[in-house]
Amino acid sequence: MDASRQPLSLKCPQCRRPVSWTEEYPFRPFCCERCKLIDLGEWANEEKVIPGAPIPTENDDTENFFFQ
Repeated sequence: MDASRQPLSLKCPQCRRPVSWTEEYPFRPFCCERCKLIDLGEWANEEKVIPGAPIPTENDDTENFFFQ
């Protein structure tokens, strides 16, 4: 990296503390491992989801899903 350029700085998605995109923060974009694990747990518990139509599973009637 060019010495005149500042590293990217952002806020931790979990606690909002400032994080520099450097080796000093190995869990980036999170500030620490704790924040990273809290976020992972929220995804695992389906507290966070990506919006969109659900993907059919093996138990779904896929024939009706695709040919409605």
